[in-house]
Amino acid sequence: MQLAEFNRSLTHYGNKKVAKIKSWYDAFDQLAILLEQSQLEKKIIFIDEMPWMDCPRSSFLSALEHFWNGWASARKDILLIICGSATSWIINKVIKNHGGLHNRVSVRIHLKPFTLHECELYAKELNLQFNRRQVLEGYMIMGGVPFYWSQLQAGKSLLQNINLLFFSEDGVLRHEFADLYDSLFKKPKPYLMIINALATKKVGMTRTEILKATKMSDNGKLTEFLENLEYCGFIRKYNSIGMKNKNALYQLMDNYTLFYYKFIKDNYINDEQYWSKIAGKPEYNTWCGLAFERVCLQHIEQIKAKLGIQGIISTVYSWSIMGTKEKQGAQIDLLIDRSDDVINLCEIKYSKAEFQITSGIDNNLQNKRERFIQETRTRKAVHLTMITTMGLMQNSYAWDIQSVVTMDDLFI
Repeated sequence: MQLAEFNRSLTHYGNKKVAKIKSWYDAFDQLAILLEQSQLEKKIIFIDEMPWMDCPRSSFLSALEHFWNGWASARKDILLIICGSATSWIINKVIKNHGGLHNRVSVRIHLKPFTLHECELYAKELNLQFNRRQVLEGYMIMGGVPFYWSQLQAGKSLLQNINLLFFSEDGVLRHEFADLYDSLFKKPKPYLMIINALATKKVGMTRTEILKATKMSDNGKLTEFLENLEYCGFIRKYNSIGMKNKNALYQLMDNYTLFYYKFIKDNYINDEQYWSKIAGKPEYNTWCGLAFERVCLQHIEQIKAKLGIQGIISTVYSWSIMGTKEKQGAQIDLLIDRSDDVINLCEIKYSKAEFQITSGIDNNLQNKRERFIQETRTRKAVHLTMITTMGLMQNSYAWDIQSVVTMDDLFI
C-alpha cells in the first residue's frame, strides 16, 4: 500500500509511470530519476508520517540510507524533510541512528505545545470568546495541543465544550487516550505501563520506584522508554535540590493524560453534563489546585520574566522533607535557585479571587522556609514568592512575600 501511494506521488509530480514498484530500493531509484529531471534550483523532498512507511521486513530504512548516502548527500540542491507523529521512531531510527543515517541530521524541529499566550491567540482565531480564566482552565485540561483546541465550538462556554468533548458518549476526546499513545509509539504497551504507574503519584517516582511498580527489567530499554516519554513532553525528569541525578524523579506532566486518569478512565457515571455539575465542588477545587501547579511548571520562563531574572543563571528544583514528632514536614513544588545568591521559594495557589494569607497559611509558609534553610544549610537569601491566579490580598500576613506572580503574568 505504501509503495503504491509513493508511486502515485511520483507520477503526480511528473515521473514516468511505472507499472509496479517492487521495493523501497526501486522507489527511491525512481525518486532520484524524477529529481534529476527537475530544472528547479532547489529540490525539496517532504515525506510526512515516515515512521508508518517502515513496516516489518520492508527494508525501508536501509533503502533510505542507500538513497541518501549513495546519491542525494553528494548534491547541494537536495533538501530532505522528514516528519512523523511516532516520535520514538524519529528519535531511535533517525536522530540516534548508528548506521547509514548517523550524524546526517542538519536541523531538528521539535514541535512543542502551545503556551497559554498562544492558546489565547488561537481561541480568538476560533472565535471562542473565552476570558483568561477559561483559557487557563482549558489549558489545565487539554494542555497546549492545537488539535484538542480545534475541537472547541464557538457559541458554547468552556464547560459546555468539555461536557461535549469528554463526557458525551461519542465525545472526541473521551476516546482519544488509546489513539494518542498508539500514534506516538509503535509498541505503546511499555510506555503505558510507565504512565499508569506515574499517574498514581503526584510528585513523581524514582527509577527504582518505577521498576517496582511496573515490574519491568532494569536495563537500557527502560532508559529509552523514559527518554522518549520525556522528549514527547509526557513526563519531566527533575531533581530535589542537593540530590544526585541517580535519585531524579520522573513526573507525569501531560495535562490531557492526567485529566483522563482523574475523570474519564474509571468514571462509570454516564452523565453528559458531568463537568458542569461538579464545577465548584471539592473534587473540582482540588483538581484545580493540582492542575494549576502543573501549568505553572510548564511556564517557568514566564515566571522568570515576571521576576526579572531572565538574564540570571537559575535552576528549577523541588524539595520535601518528612515530618517528625518535633518538626512539621514540608513540601515545596517549585524552587528557583539563582546565581545571584537568591532562592525563590514559590507557593502556588489557585483561587477565584485575590488569595488571602491566613494565620495558618502564614505558619505553613514560615515552616517551609525555616525547614528548608535548616536542612539544606543554604547561605542564600530565601524569598517567598506567591503564584496565584488573581493576585494577593494585602493584609498583615502578606508583608513577608517578596514577589507575586499572577495568572496574567503566565500569558506573556
